[in-house]
Amino acid sequence: MEIRTITTEADIMICKDIILAFRNNLKEENLIEEVIYLIKNESFKIKYLYDDKNHKAAAFIGYRNMRMLRTGPTIYIDDLYTDPDYRSQGCGATLLGEVKQEAIETGMKSVHLDSGFALHPAHRLYLNSGYVLACHHFAQLIS
Repeated sequence: MEIRTITTEADIMICKDIILAFRNNLKEENLIEEVIYLIKNESFKIKYLYDDKNHKAAAFIGYRNMRMLRTGPTIYIDDLYTDPDYRSQGCGATLLGEVKQEAIETGMKSVHLDSGFALHPAHRLYLNSGYVLACHHFAQLIS
């Protein structure tokens, strides 16, 4: 499989099914617009593993460069998802490694992500990839 970066609407369409499977709050009719907005305005990138045999994205990772007082320059991973048909094949680890390499090459001090409490297989992946449980993330929804 080949690691690709979303740069075109065609790339977004290749990733459409896995993005919508993971982020079910998004609507298909405005997915392209939303992704393009994030890329152009939020320093957001999406890389994906392209399965050229089946002509589809097997996994994707969405992330951004940012600077915080607490961390300095960092990469924050918003999304990491592997299609169920491709799980336990190293897709997530490959994409995490790609982002880590980018962090090293661009002088970032750290890479951060949040994960749902019940996602134990994902937690194993993160721990096995060198991540530590550094904090709890709290959110307040504004209606």
